[in-house]
This record gives sequence, C-alpha cells and structure tokens, in this order.
Amino acid sequence: MAHHPTSIAIVGGGIGGLAAGIGLSQAGFDVQVYEQKRDLHEAGAGIQVSPNASRVLHRLGLADALAATAVRPLAWHQRRWDDGRTLLHTPLGDTVEAAFGFPHVQVHRADLLDVLRHALPSERVHTGHRFESCTDHGDHVELRFESGSRTQCDVFVGADGIHSAARRVLFGDATPRFTGCVAYRGLVPASRLAHLGLPLESQVWMGPGKHFVHYFVQKQALVNFVAVVDQDEWARESWIEPAAMAQALAAFEGWHPQVRTILSAVDEIFVWGLFDRSPMAQWSVGRCTLLGDACHAMLPFMAQGAAQAIEDGATLAACLAKLGPQDVQGALRLYESLRLPRATHVQDASRENKTRFHLPDGPLQEARDAQMARGATDWSFKAVEWLYGHDAGVVEV
Repeated sequence: MAHHPTSIAIVGGGIGGLAAGIGLSQAGFDVQVYEQKRDLHEAGAGIQVSPNASRVLHRLGLADALAATAVRPLAWHQRRWDDGRTLLHTPLGDTVEAAFGFPHVQVHRADLLDVLRHALPSERVHTGHRFESCTDHGDHVELRFESGSRTQCDVFVGADGIHSAARRVLFGDATPRFTGCVAYRGLVPASRLAHLGLPLESQVWMGPGKHFVHYFVQKQALVNFVAVVDQDEWARESWIEPAAMAQALAAFEGWHPQVRTILSAVDEIFVWGLFDRSPMAQWSVGRCTLLGDACHAMLPFMAQGAAQAIEDGATLAACLAKLGPQDVQGALRLYESLRLPRATHVQDASRENKTRFHLPDGPLQEARDAQMARGATDWSFKAVEWLYGHDAGVVEV
C-alpha cells in the first residue's frame, strides 16, 4: 500500500503560519497554507528576533536570507525619559550569540515575511481563501472557505492572528480588553537622523505613563520606532489607523530631544490601541489546534509576539514527527502541554512590563531604576536565560 504523508492545513499566511509551514514541510508533512488576503504582505514595521526564534529560523536554513536584510544590534539600552540617563545597558551582538548560540536581530516585518514566503513552494500557499468553518470527522478535518471551496486534511492549524476565525469556530468568541495604552509607530529614513549619531542599539526610553522604543531595520536604512502612551479609551483594534504627528509630539512633550527629533522626522505615523486577552485554557481539540496570536496574543512589552509564534511551529512539527500519523491527537495534546504554559508565562511577563515601563517618577520608579542598575530586570542575561535559551524544537516525553 502506498504511503501518504500526513496532510496539514494551516489557515493564516503570516509569520507564524509560514514558519510553521516550512518546518512541517521539512519534517515530511504535506502542508498547505491558506491566506485570506489576495497577496502576502505584512502590516506593521520592525520586530525583534531574539535567539529563541533565530535558533528556529537558522535550523530551517534561513540564516543567510535573514542576515541579508536584518540588523544585529550591539546592545539593549534602556534610558530615562527626560535626561537620557542610562538605566541598563545590555550587550547583544557577539555577546548574546556566544551566550545562547544564535543571534539577536532586528528586521522589518515585511522582509521577514518575504524570507519565509520564498522558503515555501508557491504551490503550497493559497491566497484569497478566507476561512469560514471546519468539521472534525474523527479521521480527518473538512475546511470550508467563504468562496464555497472546501478541502480536507489530517490536521488543521489555525494561525490566523489576533482576530482569529479559527479560534472563534473552535472555542467561541473571546472578548478583548483595552489595556489603557495606545501605540504610535513609524519608520524614518536613517539619513534624516544621521546628525543624531544613533548607535547600533535598540533603545528604550522609559517615563511616566509612556515609553519610546527605536532601532534600525533594513541594514540600517530605516529607523523603526514604537511609542506607547497611557490612554483612557480606545475603540478599534487595528495596526493601520493613521495618526497626526502633532498628536504624537504632544504626547511626548518635555521628553529628551532625541525622542522628539525621531518623531518629528517621520512622514507617516500610525496608531493602534493595545488590547489584551486572557490566556486560553486550551488550544487543541481533536485534530485541530491553534498557533501564534490566534491563541496567545502578546502585548509588545517583551518583543516576543513573532518569536513565540515561530517557537510554536517548531514544537508542533517536533510533536507530530515524534508521535507520527497514528496519534495525531496525542501530538496536538503534547504540543499544547509544552507550549501553552510557556506562552502564558511570556504573556504575563509582557503585561507586567507595561506597569514597570510606565511608572511615574517617585519611590517606585527609583526602586525600579536601582533594580535595573543591578542587572535584575527582563533584559539582563540572567533574567532572560529562560526565554532566549529555550530550544522549541526539542521535545522530550
């Protein structure tokens, strides 16, 4: 009898879905990726790819393609909002690679998506497929799309992001909660900021009720920034809401001139509200599971959203390969048992950082700064060993 590889349908052609598709395909599975957009493109701007994620991408054979567009920062530099005083300076570059075996890089989301897209055969990526529903028949899953088309698979993976239709179909609606923060983001040609002499660092400016992050992407051609501000109300959960520069500058009135100079140099600025979802108690049911933002949307205070989605794909491939086609449901349960606690921990840590980053000046802020000076915060090597040192592709049962 001819052997047919386990078929896997992934709904969602973003970073998490494509990374999972590449890993599963390389592990010998018959993978098909279905994306609702007509073409693959990524909203947003820069992201951090920490060693726990670059480890996975390198093992997928993407090291050279990633290096061709990414930036290797020399340090994380956390600074005070008004006078620029250093609160914590953590070396990256060769130092972090020596510590964890793989580099920490900064990359434009669209560039990373291109790297992933080109690593997966085009005939395995189906655009213009908006997922509508699915039925688990016990020995296979049937997917239905808005167009009326259908497909069958042995395993269904919902990787369709924060507004996941797969999550809604499998587990019902999840009500997001506004966190009281909005984020402004933008990209500035580095040439406009040459007079600032920006070092090759990811800088985080922390102040009362807000913080500002900036770093290079696209081989230092662009400076990406994200400015997060406490705000009482927000209605939409979107990455592409235009904003007025004057609005962002007003929010950072009195901040260090470097921050305001970067904000003033941007041509186009966007704003989005940050919404939170409680960690899910379950990701998998039968032959169906979730991945990435569909099951563990992250606030951006640990720079781990894409990294955790990439980890998901590596662990999912390892679990399915380990238990084989005879125990697909057991493999999905194993995947969930390994990934859910870790992703929840990162979600919680990200949520806690929101408070830490935005402390008003006073005793709590002074205690935080003293703790940072001792290297006892999230971006010191000791504190991130559990995060950066993790190998998502190793499964032990």
